[in-house]
Amino acid sequence: MLDLHRWDPDVVTRPTPREAARDLALRVLVPAVLWGAVVVGLGLLLGGPLSGVADAEDGVNRWFVDQRTAALDSLTAFASHVGNTGAIIAVCLVVVAAVWWRTRRWWYAVVPGVALGAQVMVFLASSSLVGRSRPDVPKLDHAPPTSSFPSGHSGASTALYVTLALMAQRIERTWLRVSLTVVLLLVPLFVMTSRLYRGMHHPTDVLVGCANGVLCALLGWYWLRPTRERAPQEPQEPQTVEGRR
Repeated sequence: MLDLHRWDPDVVTRPTPREAARDLALRVLVPAVLWGAVVVGLGLLLGGPLSGVADAEDGVNRWFVDQRTAALDSLTAFASHVGNTGAIIAVCLVVVAAVWWRTRRWWYAVVPGVALGAQVMVFLASSSLVGRSRPDVPKLDHAPPTSSFPSGHSGASTALYVTLALMAQRIERTWLRVSLTVVLLLVPLFVMTSRLYRGMHHPTDVLVGCANGVLCALLGWYWLRPTRERAPQEPQEPQTVEGRR
């Protein structure tokens, strides 16, 4: 029998608290810690041996400043708000509650929260250890207390909306599944571009933030081990000769 994903409709096994805790530790926390070390290493390299790459980013930062208009200022302000902490948490809570209510499977409903939690852990640790300064250009947003590397807005929006795009693959109607997936994947791109435009991050901050979000989304999606058990099949009554006519 083929392995099934925990999220398949005919998988009915409910994970025990011990199984959930074990898989959360081994399949999310441990990989996230290892990935966090990689992110910290990248940040330190950008501040040391790879400082030339960081210097080359100044031209990109100034280019975005030159493109500023009143309309784009307003548009990117909205996009930046979509990726801030309050908006991300609100969307995550609504999705978790809605999926839990709809499926009655808490272990599936919490997937966005698991992904977002892993992203936050990596972001806070790397941001505090690297301490990279923000671009030396006029900024359109108030700078949060965290450092520029990696981009928290980019990481959080990517982790959440990539996870939602994965969840959208359960939709049976092709046109709705494809349309929703495209929209969900465009959201973090919208947020990342806005952070560059508004002078809040260097390009590498955004790229590493995006990579952090994608990896944490995958960690969240695969946080439970697959199972081979299926829902019991109801026996079908044999057709009579008359029933086949």
